[in-house]
Amino acid sequence: MTTNHRAARRRGTAYGVKAAPYGFLAPAVVLFALFFALPIGYALWLSLRKIEISGLGLGKGARQEVWAGLENYTATLTDAELGHGALRVLGYGAIVVPVMLGLALLFALLLDSERVRARSFSRLAIFLPYAIPGVIAALLWGFLYLPDVSPFHYALDRLGLPGPDLLDGGPLFLSLANIAVWGGTGFNMIVIYTSLRSIPAEVYEAAKLDGASPLQIALRVKIPMVAPSLVLTFFFSVIATLQVFSEPTTLKPLTNGVSTTWSPLMKVYNDAFVNGNIHAASATAVVLAAATFVLSFGLLRLANSRTAQGETR
Repeated sequence: MTTNHRAARRRGTAYGVKAAPYGFLAPAVVLFALFFALPIGYALWLSLRKIEISGLGLGKGARQEVWAGLENYTATLTDAELGHGALRVLGYGAIVVPVMLGLALLFALLLDSERVRARSFSRLAIFLPYAIPGVIAALLWGFLYLPDVSPFHYALDRLGLPGPDLLDGGPLFLSLANIAVWGGTGFNMIVIYTSLRSIPAEVYEAAKLDGASPLQIALRVKIPMVAPSLVLTFFFSVIATLQVFSEPTTLKPLTNGVSTTWSPLMKVYNDAFVNGNIHAASATAVVLAAATFVLSFGLLRLANSRTAQGETR
């Protein structure tokens, strides 16, 4: 083999090595472009358009898609129904997030205790509700809430006690929050529990030698060391709360307390598929996505700054 052939072969090999990472990334980039970037770009495009109707809207060319600029965004930001839906979701989240993460942390600490029995069964039992689809979980709980078919209302009636209406007014928030807490606690518990199991045993032994009780170890050693996992679960829980859709939509046929615009995502669905205004729905979706990003980014920065301050002390 000549010197030129060897040099060409080395150049080909070096080129192949340099191009290999791009080849591995190509499938992920294509999927990201097709199923994430392209839909977002199309939604942005639709949000800047509107349907212009001529005359009675009948006949060819009577309905045309024209440029709307920021008109859809102005209508979205001044929509009272969207504002009321956002307030309802914030109230819903104020119940769901602290209760769900509190229970997840409590269960994770209990499962990590040395005195616990049937750890595998308990872990599976707590996690199992997360494996049930949200629509099915909402249906199950919805029928448990209905006075005519609920065994709880039947038991209260047999005892001569009044049964609360869990699908109207203030109790409706608790009913919806209960479904979310029941379904999401197991996932967050697994994340926190996995972080607890990764803590070296020497840390616990040192705390015991210093005379720390199990409660003190949990409060002063375990919880601070799983702070990153708590931040992660809090971050995901906030995003999931802002995107609540399946629970109120599923319960809507069972009660008049849930309107078609109860949550912002329900309003997007109603505008797009009931009213047929895909352009207004796109603008609302873009605004919700931007608000979710800003809120999540702000909370993440705040949590990271406090974690960094705690580490420097």
